[in-house]
Amino acid sequence: MFISDIRKKFLKTIVIFVISTIFAFIFNKVYGIFGHGVTSPYMTYMFLYPLVGGVLFYGIIMLFIPSIVNKKKYRFFYNIYNSGIAILTVGSLLRGVMEIAGTSSFYLMVYTLIGWLCIIISISVLIIE
Repeated sequence: MFISDIRKKFLKTIVIFVISTIFAFIFNKVYGIFGHGVTSPYMTYMFLYPLVGGVLFYGIIMLFIPSIVNKKKYRFFYNIYNSGIAILTVGSLLRGVMEIAGTSSFYLMVYTLIGWLCIIISISVLIIE
């Protein structure tokens, strides 16, 4: 794969995560307006998952180890890792909504557990290969 193709692939992923970060930030602000000023740290900081886990993570990979896309298990890593970031973001959103509503659920812990498990599995598969 050519360097320009690899760079385009990483930039596309980074742009998607930037859009996700902006959406999460705006969603929090709009929800705060309709939530009568009640906020939750889980919802306030949910934008950090796509920002750090997506933009920063793939930016570092693009700069230092772009040849990682040529690994056999890269696509598996890519899909599971991105799913983990999405699960953590949605879990943070739901926990924030529940906290603002004044309730909780056992299943919110499952989102966090599954999200981190996906990230750990994806990175370990890529390292072990």
